[in-house]
Amino acid sequence: MFRETTSLSDPDTAHTSSNYVPSRLERAIYRAKEKLLSLQNEQGYWVFELEADCTIPAEYILMMHFMDEIDLSLQTKIANFLRSQQGADGSYALYKGGAGDISCTIKAYYAMKLAGDPLQATHLAKARAWILGQGGAVKANVFTRITLVMFGQIPWRAVPFMPVEIMLLPKWFPFHLDKVSYWSRTVMVPLFILCTYKVKARNPHQIGIAELFVTPPGREKNYFSHVKTPLGKSILVLDQAGRFMEPLVPGFVRRKATAKARDWFMARLNGYDGLGGIFTAMVNAYEAMDCLGIPADNEQRIIARAAIDRLLVVNDGMAYCQPCVSPIWDTGLTALVLQEIERLDPDPYTQNAIHSALRWLAGKQLQDEPGDWRIRRPHLPGGGWAFQFGNSYYPDVDDTAVVALALIQAQDPAFAGPIERAGVWIAGMQSRNSGYGAFDADNTHAYLNYIPFADHGALTDPPTADVSARCIMFLSKLLKQHPEYRTVIADCITFLRKEQEPDGSWFGRWGTNYIYGTWSVLAGFESAGVPLDDPSIGRAVVWLKSKQHPDGSWGEDNDSYHAPQTCNNSAKGTAFHTALALLALLSAGEISSAEVEAGVQYLLKKQQGNGFWDDGIFNAPGFPKVFYLKYHGYDKFFPLWALGRYRNESFRDV
Repeated sequence: MFRETTSLSDPDTAHTSSNYVPSRLERAIYRAKEKLLSLQNEQGYWVFELEADCTIPAEYILMMHFMDEIDLSLQTKIANFLRSQQGADGSYALYKGGAGDISCTIKAYYAMKLAGDPLQATHLAKARAWILGQGGAVKANVFTRITLVMFGQIPWRAVPFMPVEIMLLPKWFPFHLDKVSYWSRTVMVPLFILCTYKVKARNPHQIGIAELFVTPPGREKNYFSHVKTPLGKSILVLDQAGRFMEPLVPGFVRRKATAKARDWFMARLNGYDGLGGIFTAMVNAYEAMDCLGIPADNEQRIIARAAIDRLLVVNDGMAYCQPCVSPIWDTGLTALVLQEIERLDPDPYTQNAIHSALRWLAGKQLQDEPGDWRIRRPHLPGGGWAFQFGNSYYPDVDDTAVVALALIQAQDPAFAGPIERAGVWIAGMQSRNSGYGAFDADNTHAYLNYIPFADHGALTDPPTADVSARCIMFLSKLLKQHPEYRTVIADCITFLRKEQEPDGSWFGRWGTNYIYGTWSVLAGFESAGVPLDDPSIGRAVVWLKSKQHPDGSWGEDNDSYHAPQTCNNSAKGTAFHTALALLALLSAGEISSAEVEAGVQYLLKKQQGNGFWDDGIFNAPGFPKVFYLKYHGYDKFFPLWALGRYRNESFRDV
């Protein structure tokens, strides 16, 4: 083990002593660090690809045919990607290794057929047989059915009634735009326009998928057979009543509601970063602009389309579309990783890279800009960061906590202002139950997840353990200057104790899953000074150790969102999860444990020649059970973080 510091970068030349030999751990850290530094943009940020399932690239092809704006070369590349992702049984999964998902498979099938694949092609035949074996396209989720109805494949009665007059509902009404999550708002508002005016896709080649239905769509009676709850069934009754009453809506009311919806999403178009910074909202806005008669040469419409295209990842033979981009998140986490590495052995080159990243991040802080979060906190000064390059209406506390923590650890007076503003904003965004949601405070109207439209179960943004833990990680660093945050932190710790699962773990809302959640909370507890002999920490440590594989690794796949009892029972070990488990155990004071040593050895063994690791898994949910992501940076910087922390803790204990 390396026991002295140096200002030189290369460990093989860092020591002039003839008997010095860098350890395997040092060499691993050096290679990973150098590779990570090489990926920094000249402006100071890092951004890694953010991959979703095949729904998003399929929707890109569907959008081209909806608008009759078909780029044949790009379409070919996306179709190549879709074919490459098909499962052996013909289906498409929501994440690698997962079970086939009927909605994803339907959209992929339709996209490939639109791209010119013949009906008799083997891959289409396999997908078609699988879909029919699941009951046919009638089983698709609401969002897929909305696509199908606009392409003329099913009747409008197959989708929920979503009139644009929803925009005029009073705040006290059970459903109001302010009561749903930011991602729901940005997707729904332009969708209200599309559905109200029953917009039809241009579909220039008039391609359909009638062959995917067991019962002809016009005769199908069971489009809402998935609605089982009394509340859901009651809303279906109201849905039918609304359809019956729609012809009675005065024209001036419809025009007023349409104008309000138009003004709402146009104000939030967000330039080249797009509405909400998310693909589905951007596409809905672009199509709604066309519906509203905004001409193709209109500057805002041109930029709205360009924002969509900026999400593309195009290679020689394949292309896919990202759901969004994550530069603030990637840069904040990478800065924390490098700060950990530099804690023991600083070098000028890395220090300069960190400072460049922090300057870029500081310039991205949001202050006086309008934002939907102000609806709940109208008197709170701004001070947050978004997830994307730009998303001024929607900063989130998770990104803010990570970035502000990196800034405060830099100990640079130049960042005092951004740090102060971030502290005030995060403290003020605490919900009534003392936890933190991602984008809004008190966005907890859980009953909305049972309406027919919300079959994805993610219409709200309630407080979660992982986000809450990150907030106390940062706020704890401000206690000396701001003792008023002590109550905020103490109340949040109480929330986290209540959120602990019976087995000792914590649920991970924004990363897969219980290992991610447990790492988040134990890191938060460490920062907040929760004693290591605290019973909740002890239970978490026991749980983590029980989940380690014989080879020293940890692993967890997204099946744990569907069946929590399966967590890690059969999942393949990954560098990402092993790193999280190590970081969690180190936060709990387990530096000398055999489990930590075995985990470190696993990471050293799995490091690739380029210095990184490659798990090949989807490692986070967008929405648990329905939408998953692969952060391409997670298996690059989290293992480095764990190795650096292990080295630093080992050195400190000598």
